[in-house]
Amino acid sequence: MLCREGVLSLFCFIAAGLISLFPELQFRLGFDIYVAYCTNIWLLHAVQYILINVSALLAFRGFAYQVSCFVMLCCTLLKILCVLKVLFFLQVAIRALFLGYIFGIGILVSINAPLSWQVFGIYTTVLASFHYTEFLAIAWSNPATLSIDSFILNHSIAYGIAAFLSWIEFIIERHYFNLMKRPSLVSYFGLMLCISGEILRKLAMCTARHNFNHVVQNERQDNHELVTHGVYNFCRHPSYVGWFYWSIGTQLILQNPLCFFAYALMSWSFFHDRVMIEEITLLNFFGEDYVQYQKRVGTGLPFISGYKINS
Repeated sequence: MLCREGVLSLFCFIAAGLISLFPELQFRLGFDIYVAYCTNIWLLHAVQYILINVSALLAFRGFAYQVSCFVMLCCTLLKILCVLKVLFFLQVAIRALFLGYIFGIGILVSINAPLSWQVFGIYTTVLASFHYTEFLAIAWSNPATLSIDSFILNHSIAYGIAAFLSWIEFIIERHYFNLMKRPSLVSYFGLMLCISGEILRKLAMCTARHNFNHVVQNERQDNHELVTHGVYNFCRHPSYVGWFYWSIGTQLILQNPLCFFAYALMSWSFFHDRVMIEEITLLNFFGEDYVQYQKRVGTGLPFISGYKINS
């Protein structure tokens, strides 16, 4: 069952997405109310986004005040814990609103923008949905480990730089080679790769449940089990496989030849090292059971065999 933070995030994500699409929906239904007050559509979206965030801040500020009053007669520690919980809810809401609004904007750009910008709209939608569903999957399958980092928006500096460079390449190539950025079979193949990778990764997370964590664990927990069923019956690291193909799929969507090869190389290098570290840990946890599992099932990642005891 989805925890409270997950329910809150889902509500905020959907609400923000619908609000971002609302002006376009009005226009398609023949209403031009917003045009009378705001002729710049991007200014309208900026105002809408600010308003929903202010509304969230006011709502949680009021809730925090009510909580503080309720526990006024209780110990100070309880009061602090309640306020921290409210702040966590607020951070979840702010991030879900952001990703939901970006998701909606991506849909609008992919539909209404000039052809050379439409693939960037598809990419934006894919990017927003990936980061939001990371949080949602953890909220569903392993809520005990849920945190703000579950959105993996701050995954690493390298991840942020890679995303920024892909945007720069897209903008430069669009300027000089406009026809190159129009929707094509390459971009649609990239979209299918992203969707497939996303589904595989989320299936892995939901199959592993409490055994899945965004951080490689150094100590075995009491409820830590070796998962070999479901998608883990086809590859040992389905979450990494899904993320690997999702990452290179984003560059096929953008039709970025330079970043496609760079992403493939960097992603391969990252997962090669990550798999080696994780498999050493898993061999320590499960011993011979994991050795037998390695013999039956491959990693799923190209040219990555993982750590073998006899290697």
